[in-house]
Amino acid sequence: MEGRKPFGIVILIVALVVVVGGPLLLHFGQKRHNRLDFDVDARFPADRPLVGGEAFASTLAAVVDHELNGVTGWRPNDFVLWGPALWADNNSNRQLGIILAVRESVRVFKDHLTKVSSNEYDRNLVNADTVFRNSAEKLWLPSAESKFREGVRNLQAYVAGLRTTPPQSRPINQRNIELIRLFQAWGDMLGDAHGALYRQPASTFQSDDDFYHAQGVAHVIHHLSHAVAREYAAEFAGRPTVKTLLNEVAVALGEAAVLKPLIVFNGRSDGIVANHRRNLDAYITEARQKIYSIREELEK
Repeated sequence: MEGRKPFGIVILIVALVVVVGGPLLLHFGQKRHNRLDFDVDARFPADRPLVGGEAFASTLAAVVDHELNGVTGWRPNDFVLWGPALWADNNSNRQLGIILAVRESVRVFKDHLTKVSSNEYDRNLVNADTVFRNSAEKLWLPSAESKFREGVRNLQAYVAGLRTTPPQSRPINQRNIELIRLFQAWGDMLGDAHGALYRQPASTFQSDDDFYHAQGVAHVIHHLSHAVAREYAAEFAGRPTVKTLLNEVAVALGEAAVLKPLIVFNGRSDGIVANHRRNLDAYITEARQKIYSIREELEK
């Protein structure tokens, strides 16, 4: 019996390391993953001619590619212990928010930003829109990863088609009426995120699920806001109010996209424990209200 004591102590220490160290490893790994190393202004500097659409499409491709090729890869369709319903579910729910915002942004990109009236749809954008709408939680036949990688390739093919002579892809049409539709879609998604964050969650698990799903939406719109600012730089030069508001949207959502508490608390407004849902919602609501103001400015 005496010989078993050291072994038991070792097992206890290992268990403590797993219980304490596991969540900390996940926390700091997620915190690092939340930052996408993609700078639209550095990739497409102001002194370089821009073919309308390449900044927007390249940003979309970079966002999805980052999720697919991160350390843990695409999480919502993983083994049950790592899926969106149990244990290490934060990144899973965040990625579900990301793919929602990607889908809606690609849809508007295809239906409005690159299409006018009776013009044909851009073939690569149609393909991207189709494959991004495959189930995010499907493990195989086909897997979510395989279809989303196909979507990234479609976006990259779209960018390549803009640079051919003659162009084989449809550029952004630069019409305010079409851009308004994008801001409307973004406002709707942020409104949905606000509603989820503001309601009383059914459980602690629901609380952080709502938090990370909303954060995924914010992450996509943050990066695409910079892309829109670059795509419409000439138009916004004569509209300083729109330019300022769009920058403020990007800043607010940029803060929301990297907010990473160790534990998502849902404390009372007058309590000593933080309410991280409301903290995140403050950024979401600020961006949403300024998107409404941008729409009003573009409608003038």
